[in-house]
Amino acid sequence: MVMTNWPRAVRIIRSIYPPIDLFEDISDPRDWEAIASLESKTNPRIREEIGRLDLVPVNRRVGGPGASYVMAPFVHCSTDRPGRFTDGSYGVYSAANDDEVAIREIAYHHARTMAATNEKPGWHSDFRQLIGSLNAELTDITGDPLCHDPDDWSHPQALGRQARANGANGLLYNSVRCPGGQCVALFWPDIMAIPVQGTHYRLHWDGSRVDRVYDQNTSTEYRLTA
Repeated sequence: MVMTNWPRAVRIIRSIYPPIDLFEDISDPRDWEAIASLESKTNPRIREEIGRLDLVPVNRRVGGPGASYVMAPFVHCSTDRPGRFTDGSYGVYSAANDDEVAIREIAYHHARTMAATNEKPGWHSDFRQLIGSLNAELTDITGDPLCHDPDDWSHPQALGRQARANGANGLLYNSVRCPGGQCVALFWPDIMAIPVQGTHYRLHWDGSRVDRVYDQNTSTEYRLTA
């Protein structure tokens, strides 16, 4: 275990996902199921928008302004979208200790999606940066080489599943896509301070990889070397 104190924990997500009003406006998470049930009677899509509330215990939920950014990865997980430390049956909040680390991580995963759907080259997809703070005791796996395999996630997924079942807050590991950087995989929403929105990015897909990133707030373009 290691105390991880990051005044600036950076996460980058797709901009297409709007905030979920339930998490933003209703402060008491104990009321969410009842309100969702009531709302769904007039809006059948409400349950799809809210996601799987049952995956997050009431005492580990967060509410209020900005809470959607923290809750979303835990209630909208899917086995169709596994990650390094989850098979998709439960959610993980991933963040990096630096802007470049977060950009390179999301660029890699976005490229996998673009390749899988055979997208044509060109500017594509807007993302938003989330900036929060982290001060929590995490399981340090920076020395486990099997958890950092570039392509094989079988070992880290098994480790993540066991760590979560044992009550761990999350994992501290080395960035696989940005040498020298570090990342965290948090297992519960209440571990991370509610973040605020930072800049907006646009990622350029060249047909085989994300090679450029455009910062829409500063009108600055960055080239990502292979």
